[in-house]
Amino acid sequence: MRFYPPKTTLAALRGFDMTADSITILPTAADYRRCLLEHIASARRRIYITALYLQKDESGQEIIDALYQAKAARPTLDIVVMVDWFRAQRGLLGAGKQPGNAAWYRAERMSREVDVPVYGVPIQTRELFGVLHLKGNVIDDCVIYSGASISNVYLHKFDKYRLDRYHVLYNKPLADSVQELIQNALLGSKATHRLDLPSPPMSRTLRGAIRAFRSHLKRASYDTSAGTNEPGGLRVIPLLGVGRNNPLSRTLCQLVAASQKQLTLCTPYFNLAPVLTREIDRALKRGVTIDIIIGDKTSNDFFIPPEKPFKLSAVLPYFYEIKLRGFARKHQDAIARHQLNLQLWKEGDHSFHLKGVWVDQRYTLLTGNNLNPRGFRLDLENALLIDDPQAEWAVQRDEELAQLSRHTRRVDNYSALDSPSDYPPQVRTLLRRVRCARIGRLLYGML
Repeated sequence: MRFYPPKTTLAALRGFDMTADSITILPTAADYRRCLLEHIASARRRIYITALYLQKDESGQEIIDALYQAKAARPTLDIVVMVDWFRAQRGLLGAGKQPGNAAWYRAERMSREVDVPVYGVPIQTRELFGVLHLKGNVIDDCVIYSGASISNVYLHKFDKYRLDRYHVLYNKPLADSVQELIQNALLGSKATHRLDLPSPPMSRTLRGAIRAFRSHLKRASYDTSAGTNEPGGLRVIPLLGVGRNNPLSRTLCQLVAASQKQLTLCTPYFNLAPVLTREIDRALKRGVTIDIIIGDKTSNDFFIPPEKPFKLSAVLPYFYEIKLRGFARKHQDAIARHQLNLQLWKEGDHSFHLKGVWVDQRYTLLTGNNLNPRGFRLDLENALLIDDPQAEWAVQRDEELAQLSRHTRRVDNYSALDSPSDYPPQVRTLLRRVRCARIGRLLYGML
């Protein structure tokens, strides 16, 4: 039995009325960086920045400087920066022992004359079991939405970029709703603490508060009372989800279930949640054409060329390719008749971080959710669902899809994907150990 509501629920979701010209799509990561900096510089009332992390590098410094400069120029500005609590207090994976970004936040605060608070939000008692994966920056009356974090590669500061999606939505009720959730559900929790002040509490002392916080989040939602559930025109619907069977996960499955002709999905890490895979199977059976855009193994942000020193995290792209190869093999007939199109993205040494869902000519989902078991059960996720029953936004929507499909090649046969026997020796050794320990299923549930 399916665990989500009937198809009429999608149209009945409450959302905020939009016009097609109030949604702008930014084509590149560099455009996103410029947009953030321009909006921060011109802000007059509020700036709420939300990211998995704000990295200590040139782009991170640029954003921090812009925030402090805005606050100094306009002291009444309400500025809040939110990042994941655990991610901020460790270094990059595979980079050895590092103090983490939190130490940098504190150093910046000590050297400044104004206050720009940086909050750490813990979603679980350990990072492995859930992180702050909330997306969307509120600046005055617009929401700048992207799956990107803030760092050189995400903002294309130098020679490499990590491709994502970037949307600017001008809508005061939507911006108010996003800010209200941050203030009431996140900043109001005893588990949330500032990382830019000296001596933040030890994580182990927050375990009780974190558990209570997570329980509260499972009941939280965006306030859409100022919106409408009339499905006649273009609307944007904010969604929140954490834990099993959450509203966002249900809506994701309902979107796939509602598809009749065309369905497109993007994910950088091919490890689809089982309930989503079942809905994709059902969609194929009823004749829906499905495009899935995934990064090539070498475009994964964890990929390390075989000639470079091996790190444990380097095995992740191979795990995802094994999943993709199995999926392609199962659906080889649909691939052969071009009903299922697996498109691998690769451009030079750049990496791929796209997420999203497009259904027929009506629904477009903006999200940071990777459509994987973590996104469906562990992390705190959100999304903006654009409902466009009259195709008012169709031109921009189609242009984005065409742009995202650039630099892709179609997988014509599952055998075109590497098999484990083709992998580097260290990867094969680790995969063999995983099989012997019989922990593969557990690992895929947390990846």
